[in-house]
This record gives sequence, structure tokens and C-alpha cells, in this order.
Amino acid sequence: MDFAYITVKLATGLVGLWVITRLLGRKEISQLTAFDFVSSLMLSEIVGNTIYDKEVRFIELVYALFLWAALSIALEKLVQYIPVLSRPLNGTADLIIKQGVIDFKALKRNNLDIDQLHTLLREQNVFTVREVAFAVFETNGNVSVMKKSAAEAIQREDLKLPAEPAAFPVVLIQKGRIDHAKLKEAGYDERWLSDKLQQQGVTSPEEVLYAEWMENKGLFIQTRGQ
Repeated sequence: MDFAYITVKLATGLVGLWVITRLLGRKEISQLTAFDFVSSLMLSEIVGNTIYDKEVRFIELVYALFLWAALSIALEKLVQYIPVLSRPLNGTADLIIKQGVIDFKALKRNNLDIDQLHTLLREQNVFTVREVAFAVFETNGNVSVMKKSAAEAIQREDLKLPAEPAAFPVVLIQKGRIDHAKLKEAGYDERWLSDKLQQQGVTSPEEVLYAEWMENKGLFIQTRGQ
């Protein structure tokens, strides 16, 4: 009898989750907002905790699924009619790179660091910040990138240009601090870095928020005044 009861509950949970998913709209995992994520966790808890609990009756499982679906749909409709609720519930997209300049306040606001920013950019096939005009941190945790016009994809062979060797960007300075390990890995020392900074009118690493080196493009610097 227990096996039959578990089977009925499991089938009910499966159908209920499918119906709720259809009602709330189909989304890819990468498109889930914070509320969608919480909702999916709650649904899994409701079904998982009631299937094997003999004290929870079948009708109580159906009621829990129905109630959660009704609350979720009502909340989504409420957000549509009162847009001001969207920000606290789903968050809002945030501009983290503006006109090629990293907004460190926006990074801090979204609990991001430079390494995480680079990871998100690489997922968009962007390997250096200097190619980015604007970058938006979306509510689903992805980054949308608008490249600078000079960095738009053009085949070198179309312009009959010689092949350019690939180079990987290395972050040498973050918030005024030199990454000595990466500087050494790149094959340079502090004197070389100091000369490069002075060539761009920077007298001290403390003035630099972000500095990135590429062998074929040189040193890219963002100072605290930018």
C-alpha cells in the first residue's frame, strides 16, 4: 500500500510541476531570475518532502502545489501591473563597463571581482576589456557586451592583412596593487612596468585601478580619475 501511495504522490507531483512550469512560462536555466530560482527550489521541496511522508495526505500535496502556483502567478501579474516591484523581486540589469571604463562601484554592488568579470566576458568570446564599449550585468547573472567599433569582427584576409599572432591579456594591476606573480610570468619586472606607466603619464601604480598587458597591443590603463 505504501508503494502505491508513493506512486500516486510522485505522479501527482510530476504532473503538478509540469502544469506549473507551463503556466509560468518556459525559460532556459540561464534565463532564470532570482525569483524563478527560489520558486523552483520551493517546488522541489514541496514535492520532495511530501512524497515519502506518510503524515502528508494526497490532498495536502495537491493543495500545496495549487497554492504555490496561484501565488507565483499572482505575483508575476502584480509585477506586470506594478513595475516598481520588479527591481526588488527580480533585480535589475546594471552597467558595469561604460564607454570602455570599468565601473568598480557597479562591480562591488553586484558582488563581482575582476576575475569574475573576465570569466563572464570570455563566455561572450571577449578576452580583453579594451575591446568593450559597454557591458551589462543581467539579472540572470550573464553579461551582455557591446564591442567598440574598432573591435568588431572583420576577417584580416578580407583586408589582405598579414596574420597577427594571438596574445592573451594579463592583468598586472588591480586597484593600485601590482600582481607580481603575473608580472614575472609575463617576463617583466617593476622597473619595466614603471616605465610603461610613465609613458602614459602615470607616476605610481597606486593611481591605477586596472592595468592589462597584451604583447601585440601594449598596456591598457584605467586610472582612478576615470
